[in-house]
Amino acid sequence: MSDLPVRSAALSDIDAVLAFWREAAEGTSISDDRDGVARLITRDPDALILAERDGRLVGSVIAGFDGWRCHLYRLAVHPEHRRQGIGSALLAAAEERFVALGGRRGDAMVLERNETGRHAWRAAGYAPEEHWRRWVKHFTT
Repeated sequence: MSDLPVRSAALSDIDAVLAFWREAAEGTSISDDRDGVARLITRDPDALILAERDGRLVGSVIAGFDGWRCHLYRLAVHPEHRRQGIGSALLAAAEERFVALGGRRGDAMVLERNETGRHAWRAAGYAPEEHWRRWVKHFTT
């Protein structure tokens, strides 16, 4: 998909990213606000990867690496642009980033109810590990 620019997000993208996630992402996160996205971009400027078509944001993925594990979050493709290789292009960019950083395995946060997302992750070669469960504690209300 050579006509699809994929790039790291900038602080100037925050409002567009938040609007995009409201429209295209499944569910919301406690970090879906200006401060949360700004912290992400400031802390790791290459972690939030965006795809654009005709100057419009059509996809995103967060490719976070903590030095130990590679974590994927917020893989989202605009509903009007799904099944066109955008998710695959974003995951390829994320995986290239991980390999360059020395990562060995990627894991993804996928909502159980997100059937479309689960199919996309399987198609990309990811599989659930049923013996693991995510445990969460919110630090703010």
